[in-house]
Amino acid sequence: MFKRLMLITAALLIAPLAFAGNHGNHGGYGEKKAGTIVEVAAGNPDFSTLVAAVQAAGLVDTLNSEGPFTVFAPTNAAFEKLPAGTVENLLKPENREQLVAVLTYHVVAGKVMAADVVGLTEANTVNGKAISIDTSNGVRINNANVTATDIAASNGVIHVIDTVILP
Repeated sequence: MFKRLMLITAALLIAPLAFAGNHGNHGGYGEKKAGTIVEVAAGNPDFSTLVAAVQAAGLVDTLNSEGPFTVFAPTNAAFEKLPAGTVENLLKPENREQLVAVLTYHVVAGKVMAADVVGLTEANTVNGKAISIDTSNGVRINNANVTATDIAASNGVIHVIDTVILP
């Protein structure tokens, strides 16, 4: 009986470790086997607003394509910082063009890892407008803080930001 109790206790202690992902320095957003940018984002509940916006904008196929892309991904909390009604308004079909402009402002063509950002002061987005990069005290993209970096995707990389950046 004691031996069986010890085995059950050991199993209960070890089981959670078997399911823990290899999160490295990714702020808990990484995963062992990377899917596409959309799949990685969809696999994390912190990005549900972003994923809904990408779907409403019709950008799923683009962000599932070969890329590579670098996405500065705002969390749900970042979207909540926007004025009340902003997200709901952007998700309306008649505002699709504006939503696409906002989302593509968060995407840079190519795979830009955190180590590559040092020395950069700006980057061109697929929106056509540049974002500013400040590495003097952490990393800031326009007015957003980068809170997690180098989250691997099969077609690029995701960096998590705490504020939605607007073109």
